[in-house]
Amino acid sequence: MPNLSKSKIIAYRQCPKRLWLEIHRPELRDDSGSQAAFAIGNEVGDAARLVYDADGDGVFLDLDEISFSTLLKRSAELLAEGKTAIFEAGFTGGGGLALADVMLPDQAGSATPRWHMIEVKASTSVKDYHRDDIAVQAYVATAAGIELASVSLAHINRDFVYPGGGDYRGLFHEEDLTAEATARRDDAAGWITAAQQVAARSEEPAIDTGSHCSDPFDCPFLPHCNRANPQPDYPLDVLPRLQRTDREHWKSAGVVDLRDVPDAELNALQRRVKQATLSGQTFFDHAGAAAELAPHGLPAWFLDFETVAFPVPVWKGTRPYQQLPFQYSLHRVGASGETTHQAFLDLGGADPREALATSLVVDCGNATGPVFVYNAGFERSVMRELARQFPQHAAGLHQICDRLVDLLPITRNHYCHPDQCGSWSIKAVLPCMVPELSYAQLDGVADGAMAATAFREAIARSTSPERRQQIEQQLLDYCQLDTLAMVRMWQVLRGDG
Repeated sequence: MPNLSKSKIIAYRQCPKRLWLEIHRPELRDDSGSQAAFAIGNEVGDAARLVYDADGDGVFLDLDEISFSTLLKRSAELLAEGKTAIFEAGFTGGGGLALADVMLPDQAGSATPRWHMIEVKASTSVKDYHRDDIAVQAYVATAAGIELASVSLAHINRDFVYPGGGDYRGLFHEEDLTAEATARRDDAAGWITAAQQVAARSEEPAIDTGSHCSDPFDCPFLPHCNRANPQPDYPLDVLPRLQRTDREHWKSAGVVDLRDVPDAELNALQRRVKQATLSGQTFFDHAGAAAELAPHGLPAWFLDFETVAFPVPVWKGTRPYQQLPFQYSLHRVGASGETTHQAFLDLGGADPREALATSLVVDCGNATGPVFVYNAGFERSVMRELARQFPQHAAGLHQICDRLVDLLPITRNHYCHPDQCGSWSIKAVLPCMVPELSYAQLDGVADGAMAATAFREAIARSTSPERRQQIEQQLLDYCQLDTLAMVRMWQVLRGDG
């Protein structure tokens, strides 16, 4: 039987049907989002080479530059020599195939080369599936004749603060899993044997969808597996804050349609969604919404940030996965009802936060009147972190924080349209409440994740000036729509729209 890659074996661990589809029907994959994950993996891998090969003497076997057969041949030569660090070394054994992120030669002076094998992950902790990953990796390596001195998993240290200058010492926290990997050799061997049997089948395994479809990963074949499942007229997914235990309890009782869920088992918000969904009628407590907004007069401000979170920090003084603001949009409705707009966006590549804080305090921090946001916890945390980092702007930023008014709970408490499908995200509510505005009209950037991805592309050195200018306009259009949406929703909730 052919050797199975480690990723295929881990796919088998999630679901044998997923493994079979990966091999026999890969065209059925839904790969949306995989490109971003791949880019993050590359960034973390680049940082690992800086940390584990500070002198630059190691060898990186890059599949973008050499063939797989060449990689295996060169890996075998380097592993036999045992003299230098190897990154992405490949080996086969025991029916499996694996690439090791980091192989460091042991300096104990043994007669034959021994290695410290390190798997590098972008997460901030060790996950259960990482332990399976390590067990397979270690089994394949030893079956290939590689003598391992230790096996570790390196994950991102969230407390690391980047000192600048390309110094990433301390970015990774290593956990020694040698004993565990050794103890699970038989487990790994059994998984490979079973996976090979599944791979050799001529027909797709008959396995129903269930909780395993999203644990530990969202399966890219779920749309395919769901195609033959009868879909309820009113799926349970529309219920907000639906707990997995509730879903599994109802499913075990044969309840898969919203119509069959007892009202007594729903909270007030869920009952409201159920009623709106089944009746097709919008719930709108006009008087209650207007009363909540009445204490907040004019002028009124409407603020939204866009942020980016780098797994490997690029700006001095920042931490892994820290939410770093690079853009804001600010609408203002004056005392006579006139609307103006201001914005900040810096695509120069340097840390934009101090310039953003300075601009925001000038635009909004010395004024009076409510500052409306949608999910105040996020905007407040962004500004408090800016105030901590740049104390010269703390007074103005804290003043803005004190003026924040959250439109999200007001909307959730007083408005529910059946087409929201149980979501009160601004993108779900806007087309229902203000149908003349739509995120569908935007080009290129239409949500926060896309904005962060676009920003990362824009500040990359390889991005052309023409492409950077295009991204700039897309980001400005998107963020401006976020705050314009709040203005129009606020007007409807007040009874002005």
